[in-house]
Amino acid sequence: MKISFIAVVLLALNSGVAHAQDEGRRLTLKEAVKLAVENNLDVRAELYNPASAEADINKYRGIYNPLLALQSQYQDSTTQSPNVVVTGGSSTSRVSSVTYNAGANQLVPTGGTLGAAFNNSWNENNFSKGSINHYFQSNFTLSFTQPLLKGFGKETTELNIDVAKFSKEEALEQFKSKLLDTISQVQTQYYLLYSLRENLEVKRASLNLAETILTNTRAQVKVGVLPAMEILNAEFGVATQKKGLIDAERALKDEMDQVRLLLQLHDTADIIPVDTPLRDDYQVDEGSAVKRALELRPDLRQQRVSLKSSELQARVARNQTLPELDFNASAAFTGLSENYNRDLEHIGSGRYPIWIAGLKFTYPIGNDAAENDYIKSKLKIDQTKTQINSLEESIFTNVRTAIRGIRSAYLQLDVTAKGRGYAEEVMDAYVKKQKVGLATTKDLLDVLNNLVAAKGNEIQAVTDYNNAIVSLWKATGELLEREGITLGMKEADALYKKTR
Repeated sequence: MKISFIAVVLLALNSGVAHAQDEGRRLTLKEAVKLAVENNLDVRAELYNPASAEADINKYRGIYNPLLALQSQYQDSTTQSPNVVVTGGSSTSRVSSVTYNAGANQLVPTGGTLGAAFNNSWNENNFSKGSINHYFQSNFTLSFTQPLLKGFGKETTELNIDVAKFSKEEALEQFKSKLLDTISQVQTQYYLLYSLRENLEVKRASLNLAETILTNTRAQVKVGVLPAMEILNAEFGVATQKKGLIDAERALKDEMDQVRLLLQLHDTADIIPVDTPLRDDYQVDEGSAVKRALELRPDLRQQRVSLKSSELQARVARNQTLPELDFNASAAFTGLSENYNRDLEHIGSGRYPIWIAGLKFTYPIGNDAAENDYIKSKLKIDQTKTQINSLEESIFTNVRTAIRGIRSAYLQLDVTAKGRGYAEEVMDAYVKKQKVGLATTKDLLDVLNNLVAAKGNEIQAVTDYNNAIVSLWKATGELLEREGITLGMKEADALYKKTR
């Protein structure tokens, strides 16, 4: 047997990096993460939620848009009148008028409403000679209405605005959760792709070794050292390794398709992962990890924002249980003249003012609707607090489980490395035995299969170890921070402005 050739193949099985000069797209892990952040369709779709929430915020800010009202009306009436003094002895009264009014109202943050109105009318009648039968009458009025109990305050007035702001924060945290899941998936798929390429090289090397065994077996049968049936064993060994290679190639191609979909790569070039998985002992402090998780986990931050929103709505619901006490005030300057300019001069002179101020009190007898809305809002707060406590307990468990997973996976590295080393020694021993006729071809092929399995276990252990570290970073929520990804409102605002 060509011992030198077998030694080279064993070296390939040991290293797992005897790659040919592959032609394809060389991809670092950081580049893969960047592509996913920029191109992944699920991530891009999730960004529309905070952008939609920004639209809601601006929608509800519309309560402060001034309301302008313009009115023009013509009226003509002919009626019977019992008052002959007014009508000059006539039994009918004819009145016609044209009005043209303008006004504007503006809501203020305290819940009050400012109003301004400029009302004008031209009037004509058939009253007695002591009356003015043709005249203009105008007034300019300023008014203010302010709730003092129910409906008072900025929180009540801007409830929908603030709830929309909280909804936007929740949507942003939900977007971070989606991004966290996606980046975690990218790293997991990247390491899987690396391991599958390593496994493919092992399969290629094992096929080469099986073919060498077949060649050597034929030579030994020819000189009468081995019986003819050993050729069948060797051929079966080659067929087995070919099937393993075909399966490995298919698994690699399937995984590359998954990575292309994840990163939205539209070419068909092979993807070659450049970065090697971590093998060093990763140390982590449980207390610090839990603390980071309580600060960074997007799902927990989302629940806390939801709690703030519920507390705000409860305060407003409490306000709605109060009786209504409204303060009303208005001031008007009036004018009246047969000439419109003179009519306006009367308004400007302030000689004919009208002042009004008053309070209006309304007390609901049995306020079941408002009271139960308030009760429901308090139940919502208690429910959200319970959900937060439950999530925090889950986070404690997730972090501790992830840390144990890292320790277990790291120890597995040593176990599989020793298993691979032992399989190599056995393989080397059986090669020597088979050369002198102390081992059959089947024995040698069985040992080869054990070595391939041992190497596969080692590759899988490295992948599992790195995935365990990624799982911890996901459990603590620090994966985004480690990848240098910072998100604020500007991304959603930019999408809102672009759509607008």
